Amino acid sequence: MRTRFCDITRVTRTGLVPHSAIDVDGGVIAAVYDTTPPASADVQSIDAKGAYAVPGFVDIHLHGGGGVEFMNAGPEEIRAGCAAHARHGTTTLLPTTLAAPEEMTLRMIRAVRQAQKDTTECTIAGVHLEGPFLSPAQSGAQSPDALAQPAPALWKRLLDEWPDGVRVMGAAPELPGAMALGDALRERGVLASIAHSDAEYETCRRALEHGFSDITHIYSGCSMVHRKNGYRFGGVVEAGLLEDAFTVQVIADGRHLPPELLRLIYKCKGPDKISLITDALFAAGSDLPDGTVLQQANGMETILEDGVMKLPDRQAFAGSVATMDRLVRNMVRLAGIPLWDAVTMATATPARLIGLADRKGSLAPGFDADIVWMDDHLDVKAVMSCGRFIENKL
Repeated sequence: MRTRFCDITRVTRTGLVPHSAIDVDGGVIAAVYDTTPPASADVQSIDAKGAYAVPGFVDIHLHGGGGVEFMNAGPEEIRAGCAAHARHGTTTLLPTTLAAPEEMTLRMIRAVRQAQKDTTECTIAGVHLEGPFLSPAQSGAQSPDALAQPAPALWKRLLDEWPDGVRVMGAAPELPGAMALGDALRERGVLASIAHSDAEYETCRRALEHGFSDITHIYSGCSMVHRKNGYRFGGVVEAGLLEDAFTVQVIADGRHLPPELLRLIYKCKGPDKISLITDALFAAGSDLPDGTVLQQANGMETILEDGVMKLPDRQAFAGSVATMDRLVRNMVRLAGIPLWDAVTMATATPARLIGLADRKGSLAPGFDADIVWMDDHLDVKAVMSCGRFIENKL
């Protein structure tokens, strides 16, 4: 039977539509109404009591959650970690690797591929390979021992392990061989992202010509304006903000970037060029206490403290513990960005970048019934993934 959600405040790309309705049938959105339609005997109606309705969130960069680190997890553990994010509204995601030895990376790709078949709480849309082709000068929480130079034999083995499943790959374009990698990624339809890079502005501009079109977690693991003999040179950050062809990933957890930088990125790029990402580690979506220590699969130790994962010397962050609902709240509450734009950055934009714009990221007929309901505080009240409730407090 068709289910109708009445009295919702639908969040659209241009504003709010109160007192509207959505019909769901067979796991897809069957109809959308700007006003409450007349009752029908063939429809089961649920009163949403004015709750905000938004598309399910799309997180294209996360390393774990629910106490699970994806890099060394089996398929069932990966499913559990993904389910932890689903309860906070993420209905589509890309488990993301760390720079690691080849066999460890291949093992994770296989585990995610198996988990995809068994996961019903959300859609595992593939994987995001962050590395191993990253700059030692911007390695951050990536293990320096696991970094590698872009070599065709290696990248082909990684990409061929799941030809239709690798959706994003991050690399530093200044490394020898990286431009050829960018060309190969573009040919395969994989989003090539500048990641953990010490490149200068002109190198980033050249990378645009070789398939790179995205910036991984801008301001984190990115070169910025610097001086040589008194002269200033731009870096990855400046290229990402100024070059219209670049999209950018933003960790809006309230720790990695202050409100003024969130506003600056939004002013420069707009919602269609920004993907909100959690860059979440194992503690996201869990109740683990401050002081929890984890040695990651790549050998790097991380510490949960003050709502973020830190390296032991406390001089840099290792990743976030955020879920996507927190990012949306922060963009609205901390940065003062309109709710509909914050939602676009968490849904339609990342869905488009990974090739899912035809079925994810929108509340429109024919799209998967991935729906998140939020209250006035932007806390999640209910989550539906492909027509199935994952959380329901309506």
